[in-house]
Amino acid sequence: MEKPIEKILAQKEFSKADLITLLNANEQERQLIFAKAEQVKKEYVGNKVYYRGLIEFSNLCGKNCFYCGIRAGNKNAHRYEVDEEEILQAAKYAYDNNFGSLVIQAGERSDKSFVRRISEIVRKIKKMSNGELGITLSLGEQSEDTFRQWFNDGAHRYLLRIEVSNPELYPTYHPADDRHDYFKRIESLHLLRKVGYQVGSGVMVGLPFQTTSDLADDLIFLRDFDIDMVGMGPYLEHEDTPMYKYKDQLLPRMERFYLSLKMVAVLRIMMKDINIAATTAMQAIDPMGREKALKVGANIIMPNLTPTKYREDYLLYEDKPCTDEDAEECKRCLEARIYMAGDKIGYGEWGDSKHFKRRKEQNKEKQ
Repeated sequence: MEKPIEKILAQKEFSKADLITLLNANEQERQLIFAKAEQVKKEYVGNKVYYRGLIEFSNLCGKNCFYCGIRAGNKNAHRYEVDEEEILQAAKYAYDNNFGSLVIQAGERSDKSFVRRISEIVRKIKKMSNGELGITLSLGEQSEDTFRQWFNDGAHRYLLRIEVSNPELYPTYHPADDRHDYFKRIESLHLLRKVGYQVGSGVMVGLPFQTTSDLADDLIFLRDFDIDMVGMGPYLEHEDTPMYKYKDQLLPRMERFYLSLKMVAVLRIMMKDINIAATTAMQAIDPMGREKALKVGANIIMPNLTPTKYREDYLLYEDKPCTDEDAEECKRCLEARIYMAGDKIGYGEWGDSKHFKRRKEQNKEKQ
């Protein structure tokens, strides 16, 4: 017999069975989970939301993941790379508007010219902002040398989403070759930790063939890796991908949305002081999706600073919101959303993971 939700929420530790019960919670029960997550968020990370100005640097990608709209095999994708001057203008906008931090995201590549360009951009952003802008990179698997080079250039957080933590399920969504190796991705997460980054990961929620048991394992994976920051949201299909043929087998979009909210809330309850992003994919389903994610535990939001002429081409999934908003509109819109959620913006702050800081202090004490 399943334990009542109230009893599970009163525990300090959760078994996999507990997590499955929480993720299967009905409409009434999930309100208890959301209320608990909101309470934990206030107590451990406060009601500040931190900006990460997002620059989608390029949609050129060397990978062929079956769910992604910018996969190398998508011949319909219009490829682009933002030029350096435009990136520095976007970074200056973030600096002038007191954002605190940037995220530089792109398709996964590791060629020398790409690695060099990222190095130059990171160094120039640091110089332009007098070292004041924090930098998160989300640029896929790289060698330890590359991770270290970018870290030394000034990046200090790195997001590398696992997307699905079950190694047996991983090949369902990725080609079976050495470019799409589950264990190489895990190794990259360990290398990031070794180099000194605050390490982020995340998963998609509501993929075809994914079960609630798989999602519970995803939460356990994030906990056991002792992750510092997480970005996760609903899987949204794209017609130019192999996964699109399973669109009729998917959960309805609103079910995927509420399952994603439960994942955010349960993770906040489990890992009280990590950073959790309110992802754009939430808003693609529910116009108030990001506010709802903030209410149940998220504390990071990413205003899009990519020049609008490129936005339509960075479509990982269909119905991506805010592709036609310029940076100023996006900023105003998000400010309103954050205040509506009862939070305030940590202007001019890096908003580093408290979890990362706590681990660092504990490691110092052990030495």
